[in-house]
Amino acid sequence: MLPPNYSIRQVAPKDYEAIIEICKLVYPAETPYTLEELEDHRQVFPQGQFVAVENSRDEVAGVHFTLRLRLLDFHIDDSWDILTSGGSFLDHNADGHTLYGADIMVHPSHQHHGLAHALTDQARFLVQEEGLWRLVGASRLPGYGQHSSDMSVEAYVEEVVAGTRFDPVLSIHLKDGWTAVKPIHGYLQHDPDSAGWAVVIQWVNPDCPPPPEFDLSKLESES
Repeated sequence: MLPPNYSIRQVAPKDYEAIIEICKLVYPAETPYTLEELEDHRQVFPQGQFVAVENSRDEVAGVHFTLRLRLLDFHIDDSWDILTSGGSFLDHNADGHTLYGADIMVHPSHQHHGLAHALTDQARFLVQEEGLWRLVGASRLPGYGQHSSDMSVEAYVEEVVAGTRFDPVLSIHLKDGWTAVKPIHGYLQHDPDSAGWAVVIQWVNPDCPPPPEFDLSKLESES
């Protein structure tokens, strides 16, 4: 639940500059979103772009960007750039059964207040409202880089899923109800802490069956 002094609403143009600043703080090694990209997100799928706001100062504290995809049109190992059409979200598919969580960021001064959890819940509400099958994203593995020379990423993820090892990002996602699907390499261009690895994660809507054309066994065989 949100602290009493925060609220969540859809992204508005007045939020763009604050969002870019959050992006610079959270991902200093990455190129931040441009004003044009943020406007593209809002134009193609406005109901899927969320900001958490600190009400007393009307300050943007966190963001969550999503788009609908038909993931059968992609490969499970595809990078963030491919899945988001280079960060523009212009590949949004209004007929897609999957809500893709492209990005979630919380300003450092507003972290540890449950905002990421609340923003994720907002995306899950959208999945249920629109009758979608699932929410899919990818989790960084910032604890893996220091172990990449002495253990495989598969073994690392297995230990994190089993609860015998803590990863600063994946462990939180698992606690938040996500399921790990498969490690993938090269999801983000610059992530040395994760040694270039991430994990595909998903949350399945319990009220919606898989789309008939989706071969679940194929995904499981790849995972």
